Amino acid sequence: MTTTNDRTPVEGLGERVSAARDEVLGRGETFYPGPSRIHLAAFPPKERWDDWVELDSRAWPTRVEKRSMLVPTTCFNCESACGLLAYVDRETLQVRKFEGNPEHPGSRGRNCAKGPATVNQVTDPDRILYPMRRAGERGEGRWEQVDWDTALEDIAGRIRTAITENRPNAVMYHVGRPGEDGFTERVLASWGVDGHNSHTNVCSSGARSGYHYWSGIDRPSPDHANAKVIFLISSHLETGHYFNPHAQRIMEAKANGAKIIVVDTRLSNTATHADHWVSPYPGSEAAINLAIAHGLIASKRYDREFVRRWWNWKEYLRAVHPQRPETFEEFEDVLSTLYAEYTPEYAAAESGIDAAVIREITDVVASAGTALSTHNWRSAAAGNLGGWQVSRTLFLVSALLGAVASPGGTHLNAWNKFVPKPMHVPGHPHQWNELTWPLEYPLAMNELSFLLPHMLQEGRGTLDVYFTRVYNPVWTNPDGMVWSEVLREESLIGLHVALTPTWNETAYLADYVLPMGLGSERHDLHSYEQYDGQWIGFRQPVTRTARERLGESVTDTRQSNPGEVWEENEFWMELSWRIDPDGTLGIRKFYESQTDPGKRLSVDEYYRWIFENSVPGLPEKAAAEGLDPLAFMRRYGAFEVSSHVGQVFEEPVDDGLLAGAATTDLGRVYSPAPKPPVTNLAPMGAPVPDAEGRHPVGVDVDGEVKRGFPTPSGLLEFYSSTLADWGWPEYAVPTYIKSHIHPEHLAADQVPLISTFRLPTQIHTRSANAKWLNELAQTNPLWIHPTQAAPLGLRSGDLVRVSTDIGHFVVKAWVTEGIRPGVVACSHHMGRWVPKEQPERHGGQTAATVDLSRTGSTWTMKRLRGVGPYESSDPDTARIWWSDVGVHQNMTFAVHPDPISGMHCWHQAVRVTRAEPGDSYGDISVDTDKSRALYRQWLERTRDARQVSPDGTRRPYWLMRPLKPGPEVFRIPDEARE
Repeated sequence: MTTTNDRTPVEGLGERVSAARDEVLGRGETFYPGPSRIHLAAFPPKERWDDWVELDSRAWPTRVEKRSMLVPTTCFNCESACGLLAYVDRETLQVRKFEGNPEHPGSRGRNCAKGPATVNQVTDPDRILYPMRRAGERGEGRWEQVDWDTALEDIAGRIRTAITENRPNAVMYHVGRPGEDGFTERVLASWGVDGHNSHTNVCSSGARSGYHYWSGIDRPSPDHANAKVIFLISSHLETGHYFNPHAQRIMEAKANGAKIIVVDTRLSNTATHADHWVSPYPGSEAAINLAIAHGLIASKRYDREFVRRWWNWKEYLRAVHPQRPETFEEFEDVLSTLYAEYTPEYAAAESGIDAAVIREITDVVASAGTALSTHNWRSAAAGNLGGWQVSRTLFLVSALLGAVASPGGTHLNAWNKFVPKPMHVPGHPHQWNELTWPLEYPLAMNELSFLLPHMLQEGRGTLDVYFTRVYNPVWTNPDGMVWSEVLREESLIGLHVALTPTWNETAYLADYVLPMGLGSERHDLHSYEQYDGQWIGFRQPVTRTARERLGESVTDTRQSNPGEVWEENEFWMELSWRIDPDGTLGIRKFYESQTDPGKRLSVDEYYRWIFENSVPGLPEKAAAEGLDPLAFMRRYGAFEVSSHVGQVFEEPVDDGLLAGAATTDLGRVYSPAPKPPVTNLAPMGAPVPDAEGRHPVGVDVDGEVKRGFPTPSGLLEFYSSTLADWGWPEYAVPTYIKSHIHPEHLAADQVPLISTFRLPTQIHTRSANAKWLNELAQTNPLWIHPTQAAPLGLRSGDLVRVSTDIGHFVVKAWVTEGIRPGVVACSHHMGRWVPKEQPERHGGQTAATVDLSRTGSTWTMKRLRGVGPYESSDPDTARIWWSDVGVHQNMTFAVHPDPISGMHCWHQAVRVTRAEPGDSYGDISVDTDKSRALYRQWLERTRDARQVSPDGTRRPYWLMRPLKPGPEVFRIPDEARE
């Protein structure tokens, strides 16, 4: 006998659970309802965010209600900017916890461990709450609390002096993780300084270069969710860029039958989810990519029409094979021989991966067609000399299959990222800063940030005011002790201002340490490439918003943040206001209210203008809910501008831009009309106007003018005339460059050290005050294969000495089959330290106290003690059970700037031996004279703009550059040629 029931299984279960709870609670008690009062739900419904009620689990069986306001913001613990909901206690206005925001299109309510751990950072008993000024010598460890006015007047006065004395490049802002879309760049532009410096050349410039030379856009945006095959170089699922939003979509695709290929020397969490895990010798990844390309070309399994229409093959034939007819068939003939040497056997010899495996992977890739999503960001592109060819050859595979901005293919970030136009757009400065953009590196994708201390020591310049913001170069960068030397020298850096929520190794050497708000204590706008669509996220100070919901008026985030913690928007506005007190410098106008002239701009007015004027669809969406756009964003924290973007390059160009247009014989279309505004796209390269000053607006494809790509040709540039014209013709097409840690370049007793991976629960410097994350992971042993450990007699936990070109560090071994034999690896997110001279509490939960000493050019670090339990306002600090904090390895790495991309090549050639008598865990030794010698050796690899520039400029104008000056500033001055 069968019966039917209209109730769902979940409803039936809910009724049974309800009855059981009623029985437990006793007669007269009622079961506490879920969000919908009927069904289970994953998230609190947005209609109840003003007064959300939960039961206190710790009070069970007593029924104690907790009432919260749910205020959205975004996570600041990596660059994903996932949505968070802050649970703000309605009585105390304290933040109780953070969970995911289901209204956020990128993260969709889901977070990794780092998002909820934001609450640890907010309540950290050791965080910086007040402005601090050094009271002794730099690094001496003596500090005094000062008020914000004192700090602002001092800093503003020094900047004003530098500007009025025509020394604008004496001001530099050095940022680690921006977490916002251009606000601070516009601040620097308003000052007229070319002072933007970033961490990008120790992070991702290698990958950016490979993508940029192809497309004019520097980042991939894979449509993982719709892919048939997902090809990842490195461990993106758990530690890569935008890993939470990407990981969700990768696993959804896998559930729908997609195949995952992971190329990673280390067995990452991602590799454990792969259908094919390939563990190559590091640096050989481009050879594998080219073997796949060879297989596609040789078997004619590529998209002929896409290649014909969108590659600049005609330009390639004209430049490299001028004697051959300019037909596509002729190009195909050349292409069939161009990569003939990159057989699976060749790639096998380079990588150690069996040729049959490479053939199998090639077949899987070919089966994807246009639904192949690929990604490489740090990893191999960041580790190797010539690493930029890893992403360039990876995109070659996508471009062969036509899997570019197709459903399930690899899109480009500028088209899946939304950057609204702000209310003020200062002109870019008429300056060029040689300290960040030296002539030796004309093709560097970003600032040569990690060379700054070497250039200062060489006498290339000095800095009057140097800001470090969410950045810790002493610890993060290679050559940390050279940074330490320079930061101690006031003749090179006059005033160092560290903008940071927590103490770090660089802040110990600052003149001012200014407490900046965490992700829940500041305003920012951001948008990132995470799927085929566009969204904008709004980070906001959650307690400020909660107070305003209750009817309070908050005009300054310091009124709602703990202590005197400030947000950076207001800080920069106020500092700029004070730099130009009477408006004569032309700075003040960018920070003046439009609604209340004479008053300083407020963050409310600033963001209200953007949301009302620059975000298509937002005003209408807000009005439908009876809200203004600012109130809507404060309510929901994010807005999806578009759920589908697609192949932007195929869009036809508006006829209005084609009046009087001229088309070159290679199909580039130039218009005399003003360049159309691009307000809904991320910044990208700017192709140079032609000799008549006309702007490129499209490209002729089969008789139709299409939008195309922001490259000089308007097409995908298989052949880069830029590389050819600027001294590197041998690398003008995607190819393989043998890494500096290629076996040919190593001594018999050296092995490559991979230092580019990170643990998924750590946050660069910011992990210092996140106790939950610290408890999850505290150490970074050296991964070593059993076949390599056995001859050394090593077992897991034994001490080993890892010797680099400039020193050594002592660490514990972890013997594992999860890494390729003959290669070692060590995570770069551990080994925090605090000098014994600093107040002890600065070490908190993650930093060992060390004795740092110097004899001549040799620095040594000895660990005095690790972490342990201590009393504080947080009772959990008395429960710290771990003492290990890992070992800082970056200090022992010399700078390895790639001569083209400018990327620091992180992989190291090392000698691994058993620890020597007298060695202790955490010992570090570095010789900075050797550092300087290695810097000069790598400098010799470059091809200086003064020798290779084809037009007398410092760098190709079309390449991306933050705060790009006008064309006249690109000219190499006569004095620089001498």
